[in-house]
Amino acid sequence: MFFQRRSVEVPIVYNQIPLSTPIEKLRFVVFDTETTGFQVATTDRLIEIGAVPVQGFEVVEKETFQTYINPNRQISREITELTSISNEKVAGAPKSLEGTLSFFEYVKSWESVCLVGHYVGFDALVLKSELKREKMTLKNMFTIDTLDLIGFLAPSYDMRDLERYAMAFGTRIYERHSAVGDSLTTAYLFVELLMQFRDRGHKTWGELIKATESQARSMQF
Repeated sequence: MFFQRRSVEVPIVYNQIPLSTPIEKLRFVVFDTETTGFQVATTDRLIEIGAVPVQGFEVVEKETFQTYINPNRQISREITELTSISNEKVAGAPKSLEGTLSFFEYVKSWESVCLVGHYVGFDALVLKSELKREKMTLKNMFTIDTLDLIGFLAPSYDMRDLERYAMAFGTRIYERHSAVGDSLTTAYLFVELLMQFRDRGHKTWGELIKATESQARSMQF
């Protein structure tokens, strides 16, 4: 017996926006996930999604998105200490499919050109793995990683920690290991990077795509 996998498309509009569009006219959704551990393709599960929109060079802080996810497994004491997410906190939360789809509805409402994250390949893998458990595939996943933009602007930086980057670029730092907090920190870092990108004479969506090219950006599963 064969099972046909259904697909879920991320509702972003990267392929509908002219490459000549000025960066200040673009909308992005910056997001982050928290999980029970790093083995998200096998044993670990999603427990929180957080996001915040960016319009041009402005973080729209009042429009954040947040949902806990019930992982259908125990959250270790170490993860609870790190993230402040307990088994009690997720007990009544939506399951991963419902939470992911509500996140995508939020993305759709902002007409975002793409999703943005810090080491975003991990967060994309989290969503892909959760959908795979539901016999579903993830389509239209186009992302920009702040690490790629930093690599373009300041290739000498080789650290990966979000807080250290935020400190290095003089941007705001919010609660760590909280999906909303890390999304806000990443969003302000991203805006600072965009302004530096503009100040170097790069002004369009097409130039931003070229500068942040990454093999992991477009994940067609």
